[in-house]
Amino acid sequence: MDLRIFTEPQQGASYDTLLTVAKAAEDLGFDAFFRSDHYLAMGDADGLPGPTDAWITLAGLARETSRIRLGTLMTAGTFRLPGVLAIQVAQVDAMSGGRVEFGLGTGWFEAEHLAYGIPFPKEKFARLEEQLAVITGLWGTPSGQTFSYEGTHYRLTDSPALPKPAQDRIPVLVGGHGATRTPRIAARYADEFNIPFASVEDSDRQFGRVRAAAAESGRAPGDLVYSNALVACVGKDDAEVSRRAAAIGRDVAELKENGLAGSPDEVVDKIGRYAETGSSRIYLQMLDLGDLDHLELISAQVQPQLS
Repeated sequence: MDLRIFTEPQQGASYDTLLTVAKAAEDLGFDAFFRSDHYLAMGDADGLPGPTDAWITLAGLARETSRIRLGTLMTAGTFRLPGVLAIQVAQVDAMSGGRVEFGLGTGWFEAEHLAYGIPFPKEKFARLEEQLAVITGLWGTPSGQTFSYEGTHYRLTDSPALPKPAQDRIPVLVGGHGATRTPRIAARYADEFNIPFASVEDSDRQFGRVRAAAAESGRAPGDLVYSNALVACVGKDDAEVSRRAAAIGRDVAELKENGLAGSPDEVVDKIGRYAETGSSRIYLQMLDLGDLDHLELISAQVQPQLS
Protein backbone atom coordinates (compact mmCIF):
# COMPACT_ATOMS: atom_id res chain seq x y z
CA MET A 1 0.00 0.00 0.00
CA ASP A 2 1.46 3.35 -1.07
CA LEU A 3 0.87 6.27 1.28
CA ARG A 4 0.78 9.73 -0.23
CA ILE A 5 0.40 13.14 1.39
CA PHE A 6 -2.53 15.23 0.20
CA THR A 7 -2.92 18.89 1.21
CA GLU A 8 -5.70 21.49 0.97
CA PRO A 9 -3.76 24.79 0.75
CA GLN A 10 -6.88 26.89 0.10
CA GLN A 11 -7.67 26.45 3.78
CA GLY A 12 -4.59 28.52 4.61
CA ALA A 13 -1.00 27.82 3.57
CA SER A 14 1.85 29.73 2.00
CA TYR A 15 4.25 28.26 -0.54
CA ASP A 16 6.89 28.05 2.19
CA THR A 17 4.53 25.95 4.32
CA LEU A 18 3.84 23.61 1.42
CA LEU A 19 7.55 23.33 0.69
CA THR A 20 8.23 22.38 4.31
CA VAL A 21 5.55 19.67 4.20
CA ALA A 22 6.70 18.35 0.82
CA LYS A 23 10.31 18.10 1.97
CA ALA A 24 9.23 16.37 5.18
CA ALA A 25 7.12 13.94 3.16
CA GLU A 26 10.10 13.16 0.97
CA ASP A 27 12.48 12.73 3.91
CA LEU A 28 10.01 10.47 5.73
CA GLY A 29 9.59 8.08 2.83
CA PHE A 30 6.12 8.93 1.60
CA ASP A 31 5.43 8.12 -2.03
CA ALA A 32 4.11 11.49 -3.19
CA PHE A 33 2.97 15.00 -2.35
CA PHE A 34 -0.34 16.08 -3.83
CA ARG A 35 -2.42 19.20 -3.43
CA SER A 36 -5.92 20.38 -4.24
CA ASP A 37 -6.66 22.98 -6.91
CA HIS A 38 -8.86 25.60 -5.24
CA TYR A 39 -8.80 29.37 -4.91
CA LEU A 40 -11.23 29.87 -2.03
CA ALA A 41 -11.28 28.56 1.52
CA MET A 42 -14.17 26.37 2.60
CA GLY A 43 -16.07 26.29 5.87
CA ASP A 44 -14.86 28.49 8.70
CA ALA A 45 -11.22 28.73 7.58
CA ASP A 46 -9.92 32.23 6.85
CA GLY A 47 -7.63 30.94 4.09
CA LEU A 48 -4.80 33.27 5.06
CA PRO A 49 -2.45 34.28 3.55
CA GLY A 50 -4.59 33.55 0.48
CA PRO A 51 -4.69 31.00 -2.31
CA THR A 52 -1.71 29.54 -4.11
CA ASP A 53 -1.93 28.18 -7.64
CA ALA A 54 -1.59 24.41 -7.89
CA TRP A 55 0.70 24.24 -10.89
CA ILE A 56 2.89 27.16 -9.88
CA THR A 57 3.30 25.45 -6.50
CA LEU A 58 4.21 22.14 -8.12
CA ALA A 59 6.68 23.85 -10.44
CA GLY A 60 8.49 25.24 -7.42
CA LEU A 61 8.43 21.91 -5.61
CA ALA A 62 9.69 20.18 -8.74
CA ARG A 63 12.98 22.07 -8.36
CA GLU A 64 13.21 21.73 -4.58
CA THR A 65 12.52 18.01 -4.18
CA SER A 66 14.25 15.06 -5.79
CA ARG A 67 12.28 11.83 -5.28
CA ILE A 68 8.61 12.15 -4.45
CA ARG A 69 5.91 12.18 -7.09
CA LEU A 70 3.98 15.44 -7.45
CA GLY A 71 0.39 15.95 -8.51
CA THR A 72 -3.15 17.23 -8.05
CA LEU A 73 -6.36 15.87 -6.63
CA MET A 74 -7.87 17.25 -8.77
CA THR A 75 -6.97 20.00 -11.22
CA ALA A 76 -10.19 21.90 -11.92
CA GLY A 77 -11.20 21.58 -15.54
CA THR A 78 -12.88 24.98 -15.40
CA PHE A 79 -9.73 26.92 -14.52
CA ARG A 80 -7.52 26.47 -17.59
CA LEU A 81 -7.82 25.83 -21.31
CA PRO A 82 -6.71 22.27 -22.11
CA GLY A 83 -4.00 23.24 -24.59
CA VAL A 84 -2.42 25.63 -22.10
CA LEU A 85 -2.78 23.11 -19.29
CA ALA A 86 -1.03 20.45 -21.37
CA ILE A 87 1.93 22.82 -21.76
CA GLN A 88 2.00 23.68 -18.06
CA VAL A 89 1.90 20.08 -16.86
CA ALA A 90 4.47 18.91 -19.41
CA GLN A 91 6.80 21.70 -18.32
CA VAL A 92 6.47 20.85 -14.63
CA ASP A 93 7.09 17.21 -15.51
CA ALA A 94 10.33 18.22 -17.23
CA MET A 95 11.28 20.45 -14.30
CA SER A 96 10.82 17.52 -11.93
CA GLY A 97 12.71 15.00 -14.03
CA GLY A 98 9.53 13.06 -14.78
CA ARG A 99 7.75 12.92 -11.41
CA VAL A 100 4.36 14.47 -12.21
CA GLU A 101 0.97 12.80 -12.02
CA PHE A 102 -2.09 14.56 -13.38
CA GLY A 103 -5.51 14.44 -11.77
CA LEU A 104 -8.27 16.22 -13.67
CA GLY A 105 -11.84 16.82 -12.53
CA THR A 106 -14.78 18.88 -13.69
CA GLY A 107 -14.44 21.70 -11.15
CA TRP A 108 -17.38 22.01 -8.77
CA PHE A 109 -17.02 24.90 -6.29
CA GLU A 110 -19.12 27.68 -7.82
CA ALA A 111 -18.29 30.26 -5.13
CA GLU A 112 -14.58 30.35 -6.03
CA HIS A 113 -15.46 30.90 -9.68
CA LEU A 114 -17.65 33.84 -8.75
CA ALA A 115 -14.98 35.22 -6.41
CA TYR A 116 -12.27 35.27 -9.09
CA GLY A 117 -14.28 35.85 -12.26
CA ILE A 118 -13.92 32.33 -13.66
CA PRO A 119 -16.75 31.09 -15.90
CA PHE A 120 -18.71 28.22 -14.36
CA PRO A 121 -20.41 26.27 -17.18
CA LYS A 122 -23.43 24.13 -16.47
CA GLU A 123 -22.28 21.26 -18.69
CA LYS A 124 -18.96 20.13 -17.23
CA PHE A 125 -18.70 16.39 -17.93
CA ALA A 126 -18.70 16.83 -21.70
CA ARG A 127 -15.99 19.46 -21.31
CA LEU A 128 -13.97 17.14 -19.09
CA GLU A 129 -14.04 14.39 -21.70
CA GLU A 130 -12.89 16.80 -24.38
CA GLN A 131 -10.17 18.19 -22.13
CA LEU A 132 -8.81 14.72 -21.50
CA ALA A 133 -8.94 13.95 -25.21
CA VAL A 134 -7.04 17.14 -26.02
CA ILE A 135 -4.42 16.87 -23.28
CA THR A 136 -3.62 13.20 -23.79
CA GLY A 137 -3.76 13.73 -27.55
CA LEU A 138 -1.21 16.53 -27.40
CA TRP A 139 1.13 14.53 -25.18
CA GLY A 140 0.76 11.40 -27.27
CA THR A 141 1.36 12.97 -30.69
CA PRO A 142 4.73 11.80 -32.04
CA SER A 143 7.41 14.48 -32.29
CA GLY A 144 7.39 16.12 -35.71
CA GLN A 145 3.67 15.51 -36.21
CA THR A 146 0.77 17.85 -35.51
CA PHE A 147 -2.43 17.41 -33.53
CA SER A 148 -5.88 18.66 -34.50
CA TYR A 149 -9.14 18.26 -32.64
CA GLU A 150 -12.71 19.22 -33.48
CA GLY A 151 -15.00 19.10 -30.48
CA THR A 152 -18.08 20.87 -29.25
CA HIS A 153 -16.17 22.93 -26.70
CA TYR A 154 -12.57 22.93 -27.95
CA ARG A 155 -10.96 23.11 -31.39
CA LEU A 156 -7.26 22.78 -32.13
CA THR A 157 -5.75 23.11 -35.59
CA ASP A 158 -2.29 21.80 -36.54
CA SER A 159 -0.84 22.11 -33.06
CA PRO A 160 2.86 21.22 -32.89
CA ALA A 161 1.90 19.36 -29.69
CA LEU A 162 4.88 20.67 -27.79
CA PRO A 163 6.48 20.50 -25.30
CA LYS A 164 6.60 16.81 -24.56
CA PRO A 165 6.62 15.57 -20.96
CA ALA A 166 9.78 13.99 -19.59
CA GLN A 167 7.83 10.75 -18.98
CA ASP A 168 6.70 8.63 -21.88
CA ARG A 169 3.24 8.89 -20.34
CA ILE A 170 2.20 11.13 -17.47
CA PRO A 171 -0.14 9.08 -15.24
CA VAL A 172 -3.69 10.44 -15.50
CA LEU A 173 -6.03 10.28 -12.51
CA VAL A 174 -9.81 10.46 -12.77
CA GLY A 175 -12.04 10.15 -9.75
CA GLY A 176 -15.39 10.70 -8.11
CA HIS A 177 -18.61 9.07 -6.97
CA GLY A 178 -20.63 9.21 -10.19
CA ALA A 179 -22.19 5.88 -11.10
CA THR A 180 -22.14 6.04 -14.90
CA ARG A 181 -20.18 8.77 -16.66
CA THR A 182 -17.29 8.86 -14.19
CA PRO A 183 -16.44 5.14 -14.56
CA ARG A 184 -16.75 5.40 -18.34
CA ILE A 185 -14.39 8.39 -18.51
CA ALA A 186 -11.94 6.63 -16.19
CA ALA A 187 -12.02 3.49 -18.31
CA ARG A 188 -11.15 5.49 -21.39
CA TYR A 189 -8.51 7.88 -20.11
CA ALA A 190 -7.26 7.07 -16.61
CA ASP A 191 -4.22 5.24 -15.33
CA GLU A 192 -5.62 5.57 -11.81
CA PHE A 193 -9.11 5.85 -10.39
CA ASN A 194 -9.46 7.70 -7.10
CA ILE A 195 -12.52 7.88 -4.88
CA PRO A 196 -12.41 10.66 -2.28
CA PHE A 197 -13.76 10.39 1.27
CA ALA A 198 -15.74 7.20 0.73
CA SER A 199 -16.52 4.27 3.01
CA VAL A 200 -15.06 0.84 2.42
CA GLU A 201 -18.43 -0.30 1.10
CA ASP A 202 -18.87 2.66 -1.27
CA SER A 203 -15.28 2.27 -2.48
CA ASP A 204 -15.85 -1.39 -3.26
CA ARG A 205 -19.03 -0.55 -5.17
CA GLN A 206 -17.43 2.25 -7.19
CA PHE A 207 -14.29 0.28 -7.99
CA GLY A 208 -16.58 -2.46 -9.28
CA ARG A 209 -18.27 0.00 -11.61
CA VAL A 210 -14.92 1.18 -12.94
CA ARG A 211 -13.73 -2.39 -13.49
CA ALA A 212 -16.95 -3.17 -15.36
CA ALA A 213 -16.59 -0.04 -17.51
CA ALA A 214 -12.99 -0.96 -18.30
CA ALA A 215 -13.99 -4.46 -19.33
CA GLU A 216 -16.82 -3.11 -21.49
CA SER A 217 -14.36 -0.83 -23.27
CA GLY A 218 -12.03 -3.72 -24.01
CA ARG A 219 -9.51 -2.77 -21.36
CA ALA A 220 -8.21 -5.06 -18.64
CA PRO A 221 -9.63 -3.79 -15.31
CA GLY A 222 -6.30 -4.55 -13.65
CA ASP A 223 -4.60 -1.97 -15.86
CA LEU A 224 -5.86 0.76 -13.54
CA VAL A 225 -4.59 1.67 -10.09
CA TYR A 226 -7.44 2.04 -7.57
CA SER A 227 -6.99 4.53 -4.74
CA ASN A 228 -8.69 6.37 -1.89
CA ALA A 229 -8.33 9.85 -0.43
CA LEU A 230 -9.09 9.95 3.30
CA VAL A 231 -8.58 12.43 6.11
CA ALA A 232 -5.88 11.34 8.55
CA CYS A 233 -5.90 11.86 12.32
CA VAL A 234 -3.45 9.48 13.97
CA GLY A 235 -2.19 9.62 17.53
CA LYS A 236 -0.03 7.48 19.77
CA ASP A 237 -2.85 7.54 22.35
CA ASP A 238 -6.43 8.77 22.74
CA ALA A 239 -5.33 12.17 24.04
CA GLU A 240 -3.18 12.82 20.99
CA VAL A 241 -5.95 11.73 18.62
CA SER A 242 -8.36 14.09 20.41
CA ARG A 243 -5.89 16.95 20.25
CA ARG A 244 -5.36 16.48 16.53
CA ALA A 245 -9.09 16.21 15.86
CA ALA A 246 -9.73 19.43 17.78
CA ALA A 247 -7.01 21.21 15.82
CA ILE A 248 -8.88 20.58 12.58
CA GLY A 249 -12.34 21.16 14.05
CA ARG A 250 -13.51 17.58 13.75
CA ASP A 251 -15.03 15.00 16.08
CA VAL A 252 -13.02 11.87 16.84
CA ALA A 253 -15.97 9.51 16.40
CA GLU A 254 -16.83 11.07 13.04
CA LEU A 255 -13.21 10.84 11.89
CA LYS A 256 -13.04 7.19 12.85
CA GLU A 257 -16.22 6.56 10.89
CA ASN A 258 -15.30 8.55 7.78
CA GLY A 259 -11.51 8.69 7.75
CA LEU A 260 -8.34 7.14 9.08
CA ALA A 261 -8.32 8.04 12.76
CA GLY A 262 -7.09 6.48 15.95
CA SER A 263 -3.95 4.70 16.99
CA PRO A 264 -1.44 3.47 14.39
CA ASP A 265 -2.77 -0.07 14.78
CA GLU A 266 -6.38 1.08 14.32
CA VAL A 267 -5.43 2.96 11.17
CA VAL A 268 -3.46 0.04 9.77
CA ASP A 269 -6.46 -2.22 10.36
CA LYS A 270 -8.79 0.12 8.51
CA ILE A 271 -6.35 0.56 5.64
CA GLY A 272 -6.38 -3.22 5.38
CA ARG A 273 -10.14 -3.11 4.83
CA TYR A 274 -9.64 -0.67 1.96
CA ALA A 275 -6.92 -2.91 0.54
CA GLU A 276 -9.46 -5.74 0.37
CA THR A 277 -11.49 -3.67 -2.12
CA GLY A 278 -8.48 -3.49 -4.44
CA SER A 279 -7.21 -0.12 -3.29
CA SER A 280 -3.42 0.00 -3.44
CA ARG A 281 -2.83 3.67 -2.70
CA ILE A 282 -4.06 6.01 0.02
CA TYR A 283 -3.90 9.80 -0.16
CA LEU A 284 -3.73 11.02 3.44
CA GLN A 285 -5.52 14.36 3.68
CA MET A 286 -3.43 16.36 6.14
CA LEU A 287 -5.41 19.36 7.35
CA ASP A 288 -3.01 20.73 9.98
CA LEU A 289 0.08 21.50 7.91
CA GLY A 290 2.00 22.79 10.90
CA ASP A 291 1.92 19.41 12.63
CA LEU A 292 4.97 17.68 11.18
CA ASP A 293 5.01 15.31 14.15
CA HIS A 294 1.86 13.80 12.66
CA LEU A 295 3.77 12.90 9.50
CA GLU A 296 6.61 11.46 11.56
CA LEU A 297 4.24 9.24 13.55
CA ILE A 298 2.58 7.87 10.42
CA SER A 299 5.97 7.29 8.83
CA ALA A 300 7.36 5.51 11.88
CA GLN A 301 4.37 3.47 13.04
CA VAL A 302 1.93 3.08 10.13
CA GLN A 303 4.04 2.80 6.99
CA PRO A 304 6.25 -0.07 8.21
CA GLN A 305 3.18 -2.22 8.86
CA LEU A 306 1.99 -1.78 5.27
CA SER A 307 5.12 -2.88 3.44
